[in-house]
Amino acid sequence: MLRPFKPVGATTRVVLGISFFVAFVALWAVATLGGFVSRTFLADPLTMLADGWNLLQRGFLYDIGMTVWRVVGGFAVAAALGVPIGIAMGAYKPIEALLEPFVSFARYLPASAFVPLLILWAGIGETQKLLVIFIGAFFQIVLMVAGSVASTRQDLVEAAYTLGARDRGIVARVLMPANAPDIAEILRLVLGWAWTYVIVAELIGASSGIGYMIINSQALMATGQIIFGIIVIGIIGLISDFLFKSFNRWVFAWRFA
Repeated sequence: MLRPFKPVGATTRVVLGISFFVAFVALWAVATLGGFVSRTFLADPLTMLADGWNLLQRGFLYDIGMTVWRVVGGFAVAAALGVPIGIAMGAYKPIEALLEPFVSFARYLPASAFVPLLILWAGIGETQKLLVIFIGAFFQIVLMVAGSVASTRQDLVEAAYTLGARDRGIVARVLMPANAPDIAEILRLVLGWAWTYVIVAELIGASSGIGYMIINSQALMATGQIIFGIIVIGIIGLISDFLFKSFNRWVFAWRFA
């Protein structure tokens, strides 16, 4: 019986999660192998696996590595700059008043819209692709971190002042430790978004990467290769999300106890 917020065991959670994937693949197989959908427009699971194996034999691992590097590089720069600025916005109201309108405006601008400009400014090399990911992740990180810091319990701040803390100490010894688990969770979520930006960056002016393979496969109508590339992105993203979540639970074990 379903009951709101009633927890489920770890085994049940794994079984339910795998069951949905199995049902999805089964439905896909029935639709394609059963002739309900033309294989020209949607490859069946067996063709997808065969095409994927051929890609791996032709050096697709290099493309995967390039895409992972671009995601990690652009996201790392965005996090290194975005987290301190977000903390400053959340802690100091004048800084928030100065930056919040522009950051709120910029976060609604799609990263893909900057691709033509970035190609003009930075060419079609790695810098352009890293900048696309940076733009897509940076403003989201700043605003979400600022919101988390701004919502810090005021009794913690007042207690620190009562014990003799100074303004700088409030940020370093109250605001940052209190919000560290939430900031880590924000970074985990934005890392997932970064994977969507890298594909956009690789669709234009790229000579390697998963997105580059996908756009080439589109021209050949090789839907099996396209689907394989999409699945690879999903698998890598799922693995990175699991590792990030496990790291957060290890570092902030007290929060998840």
